[in-house]
Amino acid sequence: ALIKKGEIGSILNEVDPARINALQRVAMEESRLGIPLLIARDVIHGFKTIFPIPLGQAASFNPQVAKDGARVAAIEASSVGIRWTFAPMIDIARDPRWGRIAEGCGEDTYLTSVMGAAMVEGFQGDSLNSPTSIAACPKHFVGYGAAEGGRDYNSTFIPERRLRNVYLPPFEAATKAGAATFMTSFNDNDGIPSTGNAFILKNVLRDEWGFDGFVVTDWASASEMISHGFAAGSKEVAMKSVNAGVDMEMVSYTFVKELPELVKEGKVKESTIDEAV
Repeated sequence: ALIKKGEIGSILNEVDPARINALQRVAMEESRLGIPLLIARDVIHGFKTIFPIPLGQAASFNPQVAKDGARVAAIEASSVGIRWTFAPMIDIARDPRWGRIAEGCGEDTYLTSVMGAAMVEGFQGDSLNSPTSIAACPKHFVGYGAAEGGRDYNSTFIPERRLRNVYLPPFEAATKAGAATFMTSFNDNDGIPSTGNAFILKNVLRDEWGFDGFVVTDWASASEMISHGFAAGSKEVAMKSVNAGVDMEMVSYTFVKELPELVKEGKVKESTIDEAV
């Protein structure tokens, strides 16, 4: 019913092609605009065929390994209707207490840049129009691997010089490799959550690097800005996220709930919504 009303843009973690086709039929034939759904999943190091974890692949120091693994994963995932993966994870992590270090390429900025770009190329192939290509989503933008004390979701304090020297280069490399989408990170840096950070989403990603894909939040990272003390409620969450440069929200529903009123009140420009769309 919500797909028919045009209120759902993506489905996560559905892997049954029969169900995916049924949902797509509703989106394409029964909704007003006929926009197909994005079917997405965390395809990290293989879909049916499982490869070594990204940290293990990085230990090969061979970007072709990463590219080939991502290509096989894309072929297998796209065969059931998945066309978007939340990978590669290219956070630089230097604290072994942080568990998600396994999902990335380790502590070295250059190695992560090379391996991450190779994964983007493997997932997306020669063209996103290919039926065996899936859109990559480099994550988590940015600084998530620098969580204080290795505690997941924790705050970070990364001065701009270190941000540019250590944490941003892998994402710039992913942009140059043609990554279709980016995902904001859960953490705040110096008090500003990434999902509401116009400096990284507009100044760096759009203006400096020329990224022309779309930006999605991580799982409820928009509404988690309330926990960070950065937003008072869901209305402020939606306003700050969209105005900072986020195009799509994952899971927390503040955009669909709050944006109509925010546009009426003039707190979010209609042109900002148009750009996100």
